[in-house]
Amino acid sequence: MTYQNAFRDPETVQRLLQSLDDVTTRKWSVMEICGGQTHVFLKYGLDRLLPKSISLLHGPGCPVCVTGVEWIDAAVALANRSDITLLSFGDMLRVPGSETDLLSAKSAGASVNMVYSPMDALTWAEAHPAKQAVFFAVGFETTAPAVAWTIEQAEKRNAQNFSVLCAHVRVPPAIQLLLSHPDHRIDGFLAAGHVCTIMGCKEYEIIASRFQLPIVVTGFEPLDLLYGLYRCVVRLEEKNFGVENAYSRVARDPGNSHAQQKLTQIFEIVNRNWRGLGTIPQSGLAIRERYRHFDAKWRFADSLSPRPEQSEICPSGRILQGLLRPDQCPYFGVSCTPENPLGAPMVSSEGACAAYFRYRRKK
Repeated sequence: MTYQNAFRDPETVQRLLQSLDDVTTRKWSVMEICGGQTHVFLKYGLDRLLPKSISLLHGPGCPVCVTGVEWIDAAVALANRSDITLLSFGDMLRVPGSETDLLSAKSAGASVNMVYSPMDALTWAEAHPAKQAVFFAVGFETTAPAVAWTIEQAEKRNAQNFSVLCAHVRVPPAIQLLLSHPDHRIDGFLAAGHVCTIMGCKEYEIIASRFQLPIVVTGFEPLDLLYGLYRCVVRLEEKNFGVENAYSRVARDPGNSHAQQKLTQIFEIVNRNWRGLGTIPQSGLAIRERYRHFDAKWRFADSLSPRPEQSEICPSGRILQGLLRPDQCPYFGVSCTPENPLGAPMVSSEGACAAYFRYRRKK
């Protein structure tokens, strides 16, 4: 089956849904990794149009949601220093730490500014040489190359008042963790096309072979997701495990070699704690020693005192593993709302709880 670039064409949607129904002979559970894909499924009601035999599971593909409490605490601690301005993407400002969030800290006098890119943060640092500028870097392999390039530019420009609080994480190790859980219900995956555009599909091929399941790379428009889901189910029915690229107009093997080179040059792979999931081996990116003068965690180590992650009321770990749907949480829409979030999945614009609150709120 092929389709043209009429991503919201109702007739094509209907044909894909009928094809899904025709090919499916049993129940399947498929997890989409990216939070942006979760929002598209719910926004357009695609999850309600699927055959009842197909269940969608929502994975830990929201970088805001999985950023550990210790990183929020570190960002708040730095912002509270009189000589530092903390620069962050807007969706990180309301994520709760162990005691407070960046927006509340800003209201209490901390120096916190919102930016739209890491280069915005470097530009701010150059315009304010008397102040230390710390950029709070979060995200998967998609956003990490821009941070790597900015660090390289900071060195070339001798920006001595610029540094990065680096909390970047990697997707493949998280997928392996989910599949290693004894209670997982995942039959197949929809992989995020933007990550594969940067990194290619090699690591996914290793996972698909090890755990004997299909992984289909797909995009973010409604037809992208339906077609990717259709191909995943076809492979499940045929027991044809492996990786299929259903987003080849953008994502191509072996990925973006220039971006990969920048990642290797600036970062090294480390173990990383994920909020609600614990420490995942080889799942983080840390700034290499060669560039550690741009590492805020090293530069301001005396101001940071990491606290162990405490158990939260919010069952975000089960939600991020696809073991609990957001609207099955007893706090959803009652004591947990975007205005008063109990956990990160309700804060982030890509969080599963935020998607359910917006498109599936209980009346």
